[in-house]
Parts: sequence; C-alpha cells; structure tokens
Amino acid sequence: MVAPASRFDSVASPVVEFRSVSKSYPIYNSPADRLKELLTLNRIRRHTDFWALRDISLTIQRGETFCVIGENGSGKSTLLQIIARILHPSSGDVCVRGRVAALLELGSGFNPEFSGRDNVYLNAAILGLSSSEIDRRYPEIEAFAEIGDFIHQPVKTYSSGMAVRLAFAVAINVDPDILLVDEALAVGDIYFRQRCMRKVHELRARGVTVIFVSHAIGDVKAIGDRTLWLDKGSIREFGATDGVVAKYLAAMVEKDSAYLELKKPEPGKKAPSQTAPEIVRTIPNIDHRYGDGRAEVLGINVYDAFGQQAYLLHPGSRVVVRISVLAHEDLALPIVGFMLRNHLGLDFAGTNTSREGHDLPPMTAGDIFTVDFHIDLPELYPSTFSFSPAIANGTLHHYKNCDWIDNALTMQMGHSDGTVYGFLHLPCRVELNACLASKAPEQVLG
Repeated sequence: MVAPASRFDSVASPVVEFRSVSKSYPIYNSPADRLKELLTLNRIRRHTDFWALRDISLTIQRGETFCVIGENGSGKSTLLQIIARILHPSSGDVCVRGRVAALLELGSGFNPEFSGRDNVYLNAAILGLSSSEIDRRYPEIEAFAEIGDFIHQPVKTYSSGMAVRLAFAVAINVDPDILLVDEALAVGDIYFRQRCMRKVHELRARGVTVIFVSHAIGDVKAIGDRTLWLDKGSIREFGATDGVVAKYLAAMVEKDSAYLELKKPEPGKKAPSQTAPEIVRTIPNIDHRYGDGRAEVLGINVYDAFGQQAYLLHPGSRVVVRISVLAHEDLALPIVGFMLRNHLGLDFAGTNTSREGHDLPPMTAGDIFTVDFHIDLPELYPSTFSFSPAIANGTLHHYKNCDWIDNALTMQMGHSDGTVYGFLHLPCRVELNACLASKAPEQVLG
C-alpha cells in the first residue's frame, strides 16, 4: 500500500521510504484464461505471477540525487511508477512526501490531440498549480523547451525529441520536491541533454530530490550521491555510487565475456579471414551529416583483437575501428578518419590516415576503400563514447569534408581493473626519491 505521509514520520523523515515492497503482474497464456479466471466462482488460478520487484526496502533523503541502474527488465521503471503513484505495490508499504514531477515514458501525461500549450496547463494543474501560477511560469517553460511555434500544435505532430523537451520543461518548472527521470533524456540531442544535466545540478543545489534511472553510466557517476542496482527485481547492490557502478560494470563485462566465449568458432573451424575485410555498410545512428558529397561513409564498426565484432570497449585492450568509404567523384588526396566523443558530447580524441602518416592512394569515382585503425585503448573512465567517421579530400592542413557523420556508433566503456581518477589514467612509473628520516639533520644537509 501507499501510506499517507504521517505513517512513517520521524525526526528526520526521508522523502521516499520503501518497506518490504513487492510488485507482481499476472501473466496469462491467452485472453480467454483471464476471462475464465474472472468468471469462475471458485477462482481457479489460471495465471502465473511475474515479480517485477521483490522485497525492496530503502530510504531516499531530501536533496539527494538517487540513481537506479540495472539491465532491461530489472524493475527500474516499476520502481519509479510506484513512487509516482501510477502503480500500487502488491505488498509492502511506501511513503512519499512532497510534490512529485515525473518524466517517465515518452509522452506519458500528454494528450496527443491537445496542443503543447494546452498540455502544459493540464499537467501543471494536475500537479496542483493554480491558473495564475501557471500563467507566471509558462514563459519559462516555453523558453526552456525551445520548440518554437510547435508549442501551439498538437503533441501528436511532435518528434520524440520535441516531446521530451516539453515534458522536461514542465517537470522542472512546477517546483517539485521530487523529480523522477526515467531514460527519457536518452532521446534528446546532445545540446539539450547538457542543458538538462545542468538543470539537474541546479535542482540539487535547491534541495530537490532527484531519482534518476539511466543506462548512461557516465551520467550516473557525474550526479549520483547513492545508487541502487536492481537485478531481476531484487536489490543486488545499494550504496555509494562509485562502488555500486564499479561492481555493476564488472558484472556486465563478465557477462559480455561469457557471451563472446559462446560466439568463438568451434575447434577446427577457421576464424573469418582478416586479410580481405568485408565492406562495412552499417551506420547505427546519424545525429547530423554534412559534406560536399564527393564521397560518402558507407559504414563503421569496431572489432576486438580476435576480429570479432566488439559490443563493449575494454580499457587497456586493442581494438580495430573499421571504416568503409565510397568515392562519387575523383579524389586526389583522400583522408579517412574519426572523432571519439565522450558522454557529454565533447571531442575526446580523434585521428585520420594523414595524421598517422598513411597517405591513401587517389580514388576514382566508384572506388571503395576500407580502412582499419588499430588502437590500444588507454584506461578510460566507464562511460559511453561515440565514433564520428569522416572522409575528406586534401592535406592535413587544407582539406574539404566530403562526408561527416556525427555519433554514428556509440559504445560503452567497461570498468578498469584499477580506479580511474578523472577521465583517464596516465601511464606512470613511480620511484622513491627521498631522504631517510633516521639520518641526523646535519647528515641530510651536509
């Protein structure tokens, strides 16, 4: 049950308190079974229970940024929906104190037939604001959303990014005591995500409790005071963010390694030959693309040292970044390269064929080149990194871009064996160079 605020009152009451909370969903083999169970007088059980949450006990303090991590299906969204009072627990007690603003499933709480402006007033009214309060805050909401004249159009005409912009603008401008964010920011562009993260820091400084669910481990480490790791509906780890994240990433690396073991060729079978690599024609994502069109990037992929496709980057390992390009016109001095960006959208590192002293031969229209960049990864902090491939024509100091794709491939950096302070660990050799304290002062000076 969801208890009234006075139920768990104490001298220093947390804003959210769970006591042995579990949530189950009935799973039926067919719709007919649901109807039969409903109509049968002796209530013959025709379903099985799926436990999304099992025996969750926790407290979240006022002003804390509390993060929740875990694989898909681990119960993260169910936890937030119980805090938002959208769902009720199957057992246990929940106490939530204060106004809750929730940014959960994309577009949740919006009527698609209403305009953005109408939805702003509707959502704010549901959260308890008067008409005069909404009138006063509306200009700030409209300015933060930055969707222009679309604010007057039906929400059903919005892109996913526009919908989340408006939803976040409403959530942060209704003076919430608790802000719930569930992966919705993942659909926003880098510029908007950076603004949102700055706003989260502002809310923290004002004493707002932020409960943040994300697969972006870099964001979790940047803002989380404490972190909960859910695994199949149960608490796996709970405590200081750095410690919980380190254990989570270690478990994911171990799981990925086990998966790659299954993908290895059977004994006696030859691994695919790497002497004539196939043309890469996969571009998982295009945030922005520009160039003069004289050539194009056909695809980009990352492979491990064994020539297998990499799904996770391991600090200290060797990878191959493979880029295939196609010339539409003759290029006298083609250059192929990429930029590596971190989770904040900052250009972290980059290189190209010319920078590495490997000048490519001229390309004629119709030529396809596949270029491999063999990279020894440094010890980087666990986060997401994106690759932006490109082809240009010219010299290193004077060239024209033919094709550039922003954030074409994004990959997670695994956990290092040691602690990474800051963004990366510098290769270092330590020597002891000191005077012994046992010597007399005059010996040391003389």
